[in-house]
Amino acid sequence: MRKIVIAIDGYSGCGKSSTAKAVAKILGYTYIDSGAMYRAATLQFLKNGTDITDIKEILSSLSQIEISFRANPDNGRQETYLNGENVEDAIRSMEVSDYVSEVSKIKEVRTALVAQQQKLGDAKGVVMDGRDIGTVVFPDAELKVFMTADLQIRAARRQQELQEKGVEVKLEEIIRNLGERDEIDSTRKESPLLKADDAIEVDTSYLKFDDQVKKVVDLAKEKIGLYSKEYGNNH
Repeated sequence: MRKIVIAIDGYSGCGKSSTAKAVAKILGYTYIDSGAMYRAATLQFLKNGTDITDIKEILSSLSQIEISFRANPDNGRQETYLNGENVEDAIRSMEVSDYVSEVSKIKEVRTALVAQQQKLGDAKGVVMDGRDIGTVVFPDAELKVFMTADLQIRAARRQQELQEKGVEVKLEEIIRNLGERDEIDSTRKESPLLKADDAIEVDTSYLKFDDQVKKVVDLAKEKIGLYSKEYGNNH
């Protein structure tokens, strides 16, 4: 059966990443965590004290970045590695969260990471989530999903996610952070958060997690079926 590329875009806290991971697992696809890649780049910039207004410093930091994903043998979860170091927890910190949208706006950062992402998607059979996957990274993806949800609901989900990791953050701070990121992501010059013309919108505000995963899997199976038929008819 032919494999496809699934692009999932949307706002922070809509469940993009967890949904994409679950969909990839069900379909036997590879999950590419674009958000983690930008967070890893942000962490590198913070570690280096990179001046994000200085192109030379930006390019120097980018040249030192190698991002990979590995499954944790203890829990089976995919975790992010920066230059061979597990940074899965470090990239989820509020310090990185407060800085990642600013780093993501930089043209040179996006160019470098998009090139890495496109290379990972060449073989098809991938699920990727982010903010510009269906519009910039994989404009020819066979399935594009745009996820949205109410800001208050997204903030509450993010707070619970952090609490489960032992991190206590006030709901008001998370609402502020998400609101600011929405504004920056939607209005930035480089690859703004946009819904692709051919994307299917999924509002997760009142959907249970299993239901939103099933919705995307069903859409994927429909596309795979149509694509396989179309491919068979043409060959």
